[in-house]
Amino acid sequence: MTTSRAADELMVEFAGEEFPVAPGTVFSVGREGDLAIDDNLFLHRNFLTIQHVEGLWLLSNVGSRLSATVTDSGGRVQAWLAPGARLPLVFASTSVIFSAGPTTYELTIHAAEPAFRETPPEEDDDGADGLSTIGDVPLTHSQRLMILALAEPVLKREGTGMSDLPTSAQAAERLGWTLTRFNRKLDNVCDKLDRIGVPGLRGGVRSYATNRRVRLVEHAIAARLVTRNDLPLLDVEHDVPADDEA
Repeated sequence: MTTSRAADELMVEFAGEEFPVAPGTVFSVGREGDLAIDDNLFLHRNFLTIQHVEGLWLLSNVGSRLSATVTDSGGRVQAWLAPGARLPLVFASTSVIFSAGPTTYELTIHAAEPAFRETPPEEDDDGADGLSTIGDVPLTHSQRLMILALAEPVLKREGTGMSDLPTSAQAAERLGWTLTRFNRKLDNVCDKLDRIGVPGLRGGVRSYATNRRVRLVEHAIAARLVTRNDLPLLDVEHDVPADDEA
């Protein structure tokens, strides 16, 4: 049985718990606040806020360093919420994904009466010759496997919550690849996504090396590049000879 709530109320879901948000209040998310997520020192004490302003629910990033990926439940609309930015919450269900250090977090915001009514997406066939097209970006099978190895802990998680992402070396070992091969796939995928405007995958050398894995996983989960149903492919990969595709 679902819990009824007022038409103008939101519900924040995280790790199996629900937190109601009523108009006239400011709901905060971070190490402290209404939703104290984790004692992770990489996470801001106050990172995100939710409040009702002039008839709209707004999600604001009040942190100074971290960003969040915000998407509708179907993964069709995606936005990057940088420090100081805010977005209206117009969907029935909105997913918020962000990383602090090696840990990735996901929470869901439910609206009783959303401003935007979603329609079911049309089914689309994958491209031929081992390519899966997401938007305008064709990914080879091995590139999808690389993303899948990084996103495995998030995909294995039941519902919302937190997950520690593997290092490149750990993900390469999971696939039975060399680290050189894994990093080549990572370079290629990040370059492809950067060219179509996905933020956070390029920058200075230090930033690029440190943050691209977690940012790639955030985008991949939000855009449904890989799903839980793909996980068996990781075990199959151990029995497949290595290839040299990009």
